[in-house]
Amino acid sequence: MVAETGLLGPAHIRELADRLGVKPTKTWGQNFVIDANTVRRIVRVADVGPEDVVLEVGPGLGSLTLALLEQVKSVTAIEIDPKLADELPVTVAKHLADGAERLTVVQQDAMKVRELPGEAPTALVANLPYNVAVPVVLTLLEHFPTLEKVLVMVQLEVAERLAANPGSKTYGVPSVKAAWYADVTLAGRIGRNVFWPAPNVDSGLVKMVRRDPPVTDVDRQHVFAVIDAAFAQRRKTLRAALSGWAGGAPKAEEALVAAGVDPTARGERLAVAEFAAVAAAHQRGQAST
Repeated sequence: MVAETGLLGPAHIRELADRLGVKPTKTWGQNFVIDANTVRRIVRVADVGPEDVVLEVGPGLGSLTLALLEQVKSVTAIEIDPKLADELPVTVAKHLADGAERLTVVQQDAMKVRELPGEAPTALVANLPYNVAVPVVLTLLEHFPTLEKVLVMVQLEVAERLAANPGSKTYGVPSVKAAWYADVTLAGRIGRNVFWPAPNVDSGLVKMVRRDPPVTDVDRQHVFAVIDAAFAQRRKTLRAALSGWAGGAPKAEEALVAAGVDPTARGERLAVAEFAAVAAAHQRGQAST
């Protein structure tokens, strides 16, 4: 029986899970979306259409996959659970006439995927478990430069961190590293009752639109090393927090001053371009000694 919307409803999700003997696991952070309006909302906010090749991570039982396939050119779904990976094409074929031929399933850990079959993906749309959300998004943005748009549903606290601006209490490593790749915004909140099982926290939608990284003479790894060091001891001044990274507090101060950054400031005050400037200034200082 197909839901009136053409998508999976709560009864279909539970029936499918029962038939497969699938129980949502904490290990993989599985909370299946059971509300058709929510998956349609995700697709709408993601701003994807007939030209998009969408990468979906953790499709689960297929709720969001079906909503995407109604609107986009094709979907490549990365699913770590072998049972779910095997069943997804069957579910799609049953609920959407031409859906299965536009779906590719990759049974793998998303953190380890470095190449994908078929056309290069243009967008990432996913419901991600909170414990891997940030590394998954950053890893995929790094290794798949064709991803121009991202819309992920994550725990609200994680969403707020990713979208935070310099100076806010939630601004930290995820905020700065995400800003290296894209303009990031909080695109909405999602209640708990749209999931099975219902989580103990609310969720949020994070939207990213890729842009060029800051112009700098150093590579991303050098800039990210500065970011990691700055927030490892976020209550300390940058002069102190960056001393280990720079080879001593005096060298840290030298790089900060050369980059036009106050050595007594803290990392939460700096935008990604300023971290890049500090990394570049330090490298120039090293080259001149």
